[in-house]
Amino acid sequence: MLEKNTVAPDFTLFATPDQKVTLSEFKGRNVILAFYPADWSPVCSDQMALYNEMLKYFKKYDAELFGISVDSKWCHLAFSQSRNLHFPLLADFEPKGGVAKKYDVYNENEGQCNRALFVIDKEGIIQWSYKSPTAVNPGADGILDTLENLKIK
Repeated sequence: MLEKNTVAPDFTLFATPDQKVTLSEFKGRNVILAFYPADWSPVCSDQMALYNEMLKYFKKYDAELFGISVDSKWCHLAFSQSRNLHFPLLADFEPKGGVAKKYDVYNENEGQCNRALFVIDKEGIIQWSYKSPTAVNPGADGILDTLENLKIK
């Protein structure tokens, strides 16, 4: 997986059925990328619900949060609405896992993203990355610690 001090690969993915997000458009802001295996799975549901609750803390650090999985834009829409999520879920659907592969967090055997986190600074440089076991919710401590350290810089 990509590590600290690596330039974050740019990408454009669907955030809704008719809107796309391009990472480079967020230069000048901190960005959190939360790759996860699949919508509707128990651990992923808990992880995304936690991040939804943490949004106000992420915003204090001028950080934008994006969830990313290989699910389709329509699946993300239904999942996001059912969980009342207030941040974009990006569809790494076609080519399947293309962005996850750029970040070296695609699981070829399972055909899904690994559970991985990246904090990207305002210049587009990865400042922290973490790969969690699939069955473990990685929480938000590492994200918040990194954002706090970026604020001090």
